[in-house]
Amino acid sequence: MKILIETPEEGQEDAVIFRCSHIDAEMMALIQMLKNNGAKVPARSETGIVMLSPEEIFYFESVDNRTFAYMESAVFEVRRKLYELEAEYSNTDFVRVSKSVIVNISKIIHLKPLLYGRFEGKLKNGEKIIISRQYIGNLRKKLGL
Repeated sequence: MKILIETPEEGQEDAVIFRCSHIDAEMMALIQMLKNNGAKVPARSETGIVMLSPEEIFYFESVDNRTFAYMESAVFEVRRKLYELEAEYSNTDFVRVSKSVIVNISKIIHLKPLLYGRFEGKLKNGEKIIISRQYIGNLRKKLGL
């Protein structure tokens, strides 16, 4: 794949152009990543609606049919289903690690094996999450292991 970077003339808008003979999975992942870049996640707080940057989200968790976004030191309710978030952020650093959790792998600092094929992930904010054995394959693939 050849990459060209050009500076637009004054008054021209920045643009990304894909020129390819066919669109494969790698190309689609790249397009999706560009689409999601800069996209904010609307969430509720005590004061109203806030827009969360996906890079700052540590993980999403579903509890009692409600979805929450966990930040470094705050929690916000997100009005989306976990499977919707999983699909939207599938080509980013987010990966499903259990039935109720999607984690941002860039926030994991340590993985530790537990009994029965499960793992424990320690996050940069000190929280720990359990990675179910059914989802270990997803995590390994995302980490490139």
